[in-house]
Amino acid sequence: MTNFPEIKAEPGVTRQVLADHPELMVVAFRFANKGAAGKLHNHPHIQSTFVESGRFLFTIDGKEREVGPGDSFVIPTNAVHGCVCIEPGKLIDSFTPRRDDFL
Repeated sequence: MTNFPEIKAEPGVTRQVLADHPELMVVAFRFANKGAAGKLHNHPHIQSTFVESGRFLFTIDGKEREVGPGDSFVIPTNAVHGCVCIEPGKLIDSFTPRRDDFL
C-alpha cells in the first residue's frame, strides 16, 4: 500500500498516485473547475483512463471526444493527448509501465 500526497499538476488540477508497481501505476486527477486542462503531451506508457465523475473533452492524436461518468478508453504509446474540463470531476488513470516521473 502506498500513501502519496495530492499535488498540483496544472492550474485547477491535482494529481495523486493511488498505487504503484514497476509495471503499473494508478493515479487520480481531480479537476476543480471548468476550463482546467491537462496540456497536450505524449509519453511511452500505455494509459487507460476511467471517468469517475465530471465531463471532459479529450484530444487524442488530433481527434476530439467528449467523455463523462463511466466512460473509459485507452491511449496508445506516444499518442499526443490532453483534455479540457467541461464539468468538474475526477479521472482515474492507469499507466504501464509506471510513470517514474510521478514519484
